[in-house]
Amino acid sequence: MKKILALLLLLGCMGCSKGISKEDLQHLNGYWEISLVEFPDGSKKEYTVSTTIDHIVLKESEGVRKKVRPTLEGTYIANSDPQSFRIGEKEGIFTMYYKNGQNEWTENLVALSESGFSVLGEQGITYHYKRYLPININD
Repeated sequence: MKKILALLLLLGCMGCSKGISKEDLQHLNGYWEISLVEFPDGSKKEYTVSTTIDHIVLKESEGVRKKVRPTLEGTYIANSDPQSFRIGEKEGIFTMYYKNGQNEWTENLVALSESGFSVLGEQGITYHYKRYLPININD
């Protein structure tokens, strides 16, 4: 009986959860800092401070993602070459497709909101990001 109740509760929660829509993808635009990485074995690594952040610009289904370093003046210094990607949707799952020379990889969007997003990589590692809020030293 307990197993049936737990299964019904799990199915009910899954039914209530809102998936990612095409309209939600606009939330990817902006600056993001990594907050947590979850590994397949269940271990986690939290990031309290990041020296680099990701800047994402998405138009339609094509995007660019690059690593930048924020400065105290409120500007950003690019750390690497921009990484182009495209987003595709299949059966309600949005996947980010990257290609860099000979390397190709994908990340599935697991969650997406104005304040954060999560992606699941091919190795089963989940990366959680939160919107970057610049430090204002003039306050």
